[in-house]
Amino acid sequence: MNRALYLRLICLAAAVDSSVYGYDTSVISGTADALREHFHLDPLGVGWVVGSALLGCVMGVLLAGRLTDWLGRRRMFAASALIFLASAVWCYAAASVGELVAARVLGGLGVGFASLLVPIYIAEISPAKVRGALVSLHQLGIVTGMTLAYVVNAWIARGGSAQWLADRGWRLMLAATGVPASLFLVLVLFMPESPRWLMKRGRVAEAMAVLRQVHGEQLAETETREIRATLEQERGRIRALFRRGVRGVMLMAMTLALFQAITGINVIMYYAPSIYTSVGVGISSALAYQIINGLALIVGTVSSMFVVDRLGRRPIMLMAVTAMGVSMGLMGVFFGRGGGGGLGWGMVVCTLLYIYAFNFGMGGIYWVVVSELFPTRIRGAASSLSVIFLWGGNWVVLLLFPTMLEIFQRSVFFLFAGVCGVCLMFMWCFVPETKGKTLEHIERDLFHLDGHRAAVHAEPS
Repeated sequence: MNRALYLRLICLAAAVDSSVYGYDTSVISGTADALREHFHLDPLGVGWVVGSALLGCVMGVLLAGRLTDWLGRRRMFAASALIFLASAVWCYAAASVGELVAARVLGGLGVGFASLLVPIYIAEISPAKVRGALVSLHQLGIVTGMTLAYVVNAWIARGGSAQWLADRGWRLMLAATGVPASLFLVLVLFMPESPRWLMKRGRVAEAMAVLRQVHGEQLAETETREIRATLEQERGRIRALFRRGVRGVMLMAMTLALFQAITGINVIMYYAPSIYTSVGVGISSALAYQIINGLALIVGTVSSMFVVDRLGRRPIMLMAVTAMGVSMGLMGVFFGRGGGGGLGWGMVVCTLLYIYAFNFGMGGIYWVVVSELFPTRIRGAASSLSVIFLWGGNWVVLLLFPTMLEIFQRSVFFLFAGVCGVCLMFMWCFVPETKGKTLEHIERDLFHLDGHRAAVHAEPS
């Protein structure tokens, strides 16, 4: 098989785990009314059930870093698929709110694993010249899974009464996560282990075999020498990343993750029907709104994949966050005015522009950057600290937005526009460009330029 085709098939297989992640996080949005009716929930109870998976996400990220560096990427992929499958079956059988919440937390654990594993794995197996586009498959997988969840929810709900959805339909929606999870479990059998992880474990022959199969003989030899040279210097633990000279990289990654979460994407994705209704747009179904939004997610992600390795990470993120801020500001102008017509369609256009811009920049490029920043030995554990800030920010936004909307009304959108402006300044000042560099070159540039070369490696194992 052609090496380039083989590489892309491996990365696509890994991205199926991202699709399961996207499906699992989004499928719950179509069940909220049915769950309220079935379990007789008050608004706080609905919010607890809908947001419970995020608790599992945080736990999954906390565990995934260490487990990934210990067990390897491939075994952890299998674990995430099994967790998704178990969660889907448990959701279908849940007899109480407590059981359903526990099942959703379990699924969130799989989301936490996948959110860390997929970009790391793809980055470690890809050559520098196409790594950005291939890591972007992670975001493409997420948004494809989200859109698939919206479509499946609409298909399951077709022709069914509200009572049928409350009695049985929501169970089918949540159980459907098991289908892509089962597919991914089969694909894991054909995926090679990360060559950088194999090299770190002393399995040099296996690592070289993977590199030859993916990159060819000449590039495999070069990659092997660079990986070996880097691993020979790696003697530190993760707390070394907070030492003078290197802690700035860690703090930058954490802050970038937080901005990915708090610049407004969850407001749009979870509350789009209410936003549209506020301006009198007569779209017949909330599920239809979500499908339109899902298509905008996919288009934005695919557009980014075509240019991320040509334009670079920084320019794309700067352009995207600027467009996000402008969109949020215009949404603040339109929100709550009602009456449909130009105001209504103006709100729709601004919402879709925001979704497109987010996935063109922050949505996908964040995963590219965070997968490139850290040394091989602690890449999983260090990346997990960054991703925890992402899920923590998501949780805060989902929890507080209804209250913020009640207090600030349309001004809440101006607030998010301001957050986008702060994010723009942060990225301009602190986020480095990693386009076209090997992971080893990125490590040397970021951690060794200031004369504190030993900072990452100073503490003995």
